Amino acid sequence: MGISQPQNLKAPYVERPRPYGVRVSLMPGDPFSKLVGPEWHRLHWYATAAERDAALTEMSRRHLYSRSGDKPALVFQKVENLVESRGI
Repeated sequence: MGISQPQNLKAPYVERPRPYGVRVSLMPGDPFSKLVGPEWHRLHWYATAAERDAALTEMSRRHLYSRSGDKPALVFQKVENLVESRGI
């Protein structure tokens, strides 16, 4: 993805491969899927497995303002782009 205003960058933007990802999707039967569709998901990509694991831990933690009976409504899954990470 390009940068819309590259002249505002302090240092030149270098796009690094980001082969490690987290797939975020809805739990089966979640009522929100009626709005976004049952196959909705979002991918977040990271340059290293350590960055991905740290982000996954942060994403999946219990929210500070969650009520005691609240349960997570999202499914988090580790993914890897083998072409970028291993050249397969």
